[in-house]
This record gives sequence, C-alpha cells and structure tokens, in this order.
Amino acid sequence: MTDAEKKQKILSFIKLHSIAVIATSNSQGKPEDAVLEFSERDNLELIFDTFSTYRKYKNLQTNKNVAFVIGWDNDITVQYEGEAFELQNKERDEYQKIHLRKLPNSAKFVSMEEIRYFKVLPKWIRYSNLAATPWEVFEVNF
Repeated sequence: MTDAEKKQKILSFIKLHSIAVIATSNSQGKPEDAVLEFSERDNLELIFDTFSTYRKYKNLQTNKNVAFVIGWDNDITVQYEGEAFELQNKERDEYQKIHLRKLPNSAKFVSMEEIRYFKVLPKWIRYSNLAATPWEVFEVNF
C-alpha cells in the first residue's frame, strides 16, 4: 500500500468519528488526558476547541506536542501524534467553519470569551485493525 493509500484509509476512518482522547503534558512533564470532540481536514490535520481555563489549554502553552486515540469500536483504532497550534484571526475563522460543519452543536461555544481553537499538524499516525486476519497495522510519518 502506498503512503497516499494509507493516508486515505486513515482519513476515511477519522471522518467516521468525532470523539477522541487527547494527551498533553503539564509543566512537570506529567501526562494528562481528556475526551474531546474533533474535526479534520483532508490533509489529516485535526481541529479541536477548548476553554482557556482547562488543563489542556494551559499545557499547550508550554508544550505543543499532543497524542490522540481515535476509535476503539470493532478493534480498529488510530493513534495520532502531532503538534498543536492555537488559531488566530482569519485562520481561526477558516478552521472554525470546518469544525462547525462537522460539529454543528459546537456553535453554542463560539461567542464564549474563553473558547480557543487549535489545529494539529500530524507527525506520526498508526492505523490498527485488529479484527482483520492477519492484523492490518501500518504507520505514516510526516
């Protein structure tokens, strides 16, 4: 399977989901995780929002590295590592529209002063289908 085919398979899987677990690290290097809603772009960037009062936001101010687990039903999952960047101004508006198309219920947060939006650039992704025989497991590096 080519890298392009792998990326397409990962993207198709990610598009089926809207909830993931994100892991960040606090200032002491201790891992912290949370369940959140996310959206995606066709280039495999992830988009999420959070409040500036939440731990993950504070963690991302000092360490941009994040990890996600997406999916777990039917023994299929994506592990995703990347770097998160807070969105500002025009770029924020562009990504917010993408996010709201997938998650229209998130519109209730848009006007809240504490809401922040992030994009995540992928660095490494592993797709695992443990229901297949033999298992289908592959990685993509960026």
